[in-house]
Parts: sequence; C-alpha cells; structure tokens
Amino acid sequence: MSDPSPIRVLLVDDHTMVRRGLATFLQVYDDLQLAGEAANGVEAIEQCARIRPAVVLMDLVMPEMDGIAATRAIRSQFPSVQVIALTSFKEQELVQNALQAGAIGYLLKDVSASELAEAIRAAHAGRGTFSPEAVQALAHSASQPPSIVHDLTDRERDVLALMIEGLTNIEIAEKLVVSPSTIKSHVSHILAKLDVSSRTEAVALALQHDILD
Repeated sequence: MSDPSPIRVLLVDDHTMVRRGLATFLQVYDDLQLAGEAANGVEAIEQCARIRPAVVLMDLVMPEMDGIAATRAIRSQFPSVQVIALTSFKEQELVQNALQAGAIGYLLKDVSASELAEAIRAAHAGRGTFSPEAVQALAHSASQPPSIVHDLTDRERDVLALMIEGLTNIEIAEKLVVSPSTIKSHVSHILAKLDVSSRTEAVALALQHDILD
C-alpha cells in the first residue's frame, strides 16, 4: 500500500526570510510539501488558482492585499483550501476578522515546528488550531457568553462537543447513530443559535466561553 500524498502547503508572507524558514521547516516532514510561495494576498489568490494547495499559511499584515482579504477571497473561490493565519500579531480584532474571513486556525510565528506541523495536519482534516494568545483575545471580546447559547438542545450540545473534538458530520453521525443529514441540520441550528457563520467560529466561541461546561 502506497503512502498517502503529502499535504501541499502554500506559504504567504511578505518577508522572504520568513518564507525561507518555513520552506526549510516543511522539508523536515515527509507528509508535508511546499506547493508554492506568495509575497502578498494578490499573489496568494493567483497561486491558489494555479496550484490548488490543501493548506495556506497566511501572514495577515502585507502590502497590496492583506491576509484577511486574501483569506476571504480564497475561502470563497476555493472552499476546499484551508487557511491558517500565521502572524506576529495577537490583537483581538485581527483574530476575530481572520476567523470571520474563514481561517480555520490562528497561530503566532513563535509556534514550534511540531505544533505548526500538527496544525497543518489538523487543518487538512478540517480541524482548527488556535494559539493560547488567540483564544485569550477571543475571550476578551465579550465578557459574557451569548444568552442564546442556553437555547441549545441536549442533542445540539452533544453535536457541538464532537465538533470541538474535530469530528466531521459523517463521523458525528456514526457516533450518535443518526443520518449525516440530521447532523447537518443540527450544525445549522447550532451556527444560527450561536450567531456565527462557520464551524470554526462555533468551536472557538464554545471554547472561549466554556459553553458546554
């Protein structure tokens, strides 16, 4: 049985040395592969159209087009491509904007190589990874959890707990012994009740407010 194809990663950063360092890091892991590089958001979108990477490591503060705008465009045009924000900044507004744009994770550039590799693998599998600083920034964005979270049914809370574990709709359906369409409906209700637009935002909100505790 042949090994699965490596996860193709696009590096987006306006600093050449940062890209060089990340490219070197990718070479260490057999299951990760450098698919391409871009120096700004415009180039990132062009590269996604050309090479279709699986995961993008996206700097946020760049000339011409910043990482937030690029993330939003990539997630809109290429929904199968996952984006991890990789930045030096941990301001609350940036974290919130990155998630709202569709980033599946938010990490600071001082992250360890092994942690970054795991985050790429998690993103490829549809699971988010957030630095402690990003979680803290989100926690400061609101002093109280949305009152609407109390409207979650017991089954919706079960589904949300499994979403936090990183399970897909199909995996959640198998675990709860229901149909995938039923889980899809539950997820839609959860997103609506939490007033978020993506699974990643729902998970981040649940973690930052300990909704299930």
